This record gives sequence, C-alpha cells and structure tokens, in this order.
Amino acid sequence: MSTAREQPDPRATLRGGLPDRYLTADDIAVIFKVPKETVYQWRRKRMGPPGFRIGKYIRYDPADVLAHVAERKSTDQNAA
Repeated sequence: MSTAREQPDPRATLRGGLPDRYLTADDIAVIFKVPKETVYQWRRKRMGPPGFRIGKYIRYDPADVLAHVAERKSTDQNAA
C-alpha cells in the first residue's frame, strides 16, 4: 500500500538549495506570494523569471529563478 507523498513547500526547498525538479507557475506564485495570474502577466511582459514551454505547460528552472532574484536585488540596491 503506497501513500501519496506530500509536495514540499517550494520556498523551503529554494532556501536549502536547488530543488530537483522544474517549477510550475503555481510554485512561482507560492514562492513570491502573488496570484498565479501575476506570474502569467510577468511572462507575457517578460518581467519575471524566465520560463520555458514543455508542450502546453510552462516550467521554470530553479537556477533561473534564483538568478532572477539576485538580479532584482542588485538592481534595487543600485537604484537606492
């Protein structure tokens, strides 16, 4: 008898290191605490972390998400 394995909180995974899977739009929304529609708007406007398409699904490489955060932090620090 197998039990369903609960997905870990993506924010905790990113803090501890890179997750071993590509992230979904839902994961990105949880990480940044924004509505999922905001994630899709970022993609349309090319503002958020870069994603890529697998068939009809959008996925995000955790390394790209971390790089995007680092870039945003650097930009904000330079603007202050």
